[in-house]
Amino acid sequence: MQKSRRYFIELAYKGTAYHGWQLQPNAIAVQEVLNKSLNIFFRKEIETLGCGRTDSGVHASQFYAHFDVEQDFSETDKEKFIRSINSLLPSDISVSQLIKVNNDAHARFDATLRAYQYHLHFKKDPFKTDTSWRIKDKLNLIAMEEAANIIKEYQDFGAFCKSNADNFTNICHIQKSEWEIVPNGLIYHITANRFLRNMVRAIVGTLVDVGKGKIEAQDLHQIIQSQNRSAAGASVPACGLFLTQVKYPYINNNV
Repeated sequence: MQKSRRYFIELAYKGTAYHGWQLQPNAIAVQEVLNKSLNIFFRKEIETLGCGRTDSGVHASQFYAHFDVEQDFSETDKEKFIRSINSLLPSDISVSQLIKVNNDAHARFDATLRAYQYHLHFKKDPFKTDTSWRIKDKLNLIAMEEAANIIKEYQDFGAFCKSNADNFTNICHIQKSEWEIVPNGLIYHITANRFLRNMVRAIVGTLVDVGKGKIEAQDLHQIIQSQNRSAAGASVPACGLFLTQVKYPYINNNV
């Protein structure tokens, strides 16, 4: 009997048509589509486990999942695999890498860093309909930057966590929280070792409230310290959110 081997698969997807990454009983998810393509390729049931879960309508320009299979891929085999899987997948999901790892490697628990971007734009743009949130208000970017910097002072983000989430802890170590000015819009960049469910969209909603003048930047201290979700701003639409980077200590050292 052949020994099972573990592989990481790197993919990207536009989340507009999907109810997030994770399998859903009554809705189409990215994981379901990927699993079906792998089942066809390997001619057997393959189960993937992702590096996290994205909400309905959220995108990922970098996402990892792992699966186990008996087959041992050479570099040439990997290239053929990627071509074959991409031919089976719809146009809004693509695979870029297949990486052999140790059998105890874990796509979710071994990730040391995750990075998100949130895109918003001001003027109507038909090409940004599904990938950015249009906001008509004038925003005070200086105040929003001040508020974004305050985010980095804290570790407990219960105030930005979806109610009734099953988190074992609300502690996250934020490494980056900043706004970038781009033509016809803004991009919010946030990087941490982990994120709570709905956390980024809740943070952006609160920062936008600062930009609109609904609250002051310094109010972020009280909001975060309250650990109360109702004290923070509303979650912004999913369309503007991208998971852009996931890091592992061994990802460049194939086993």
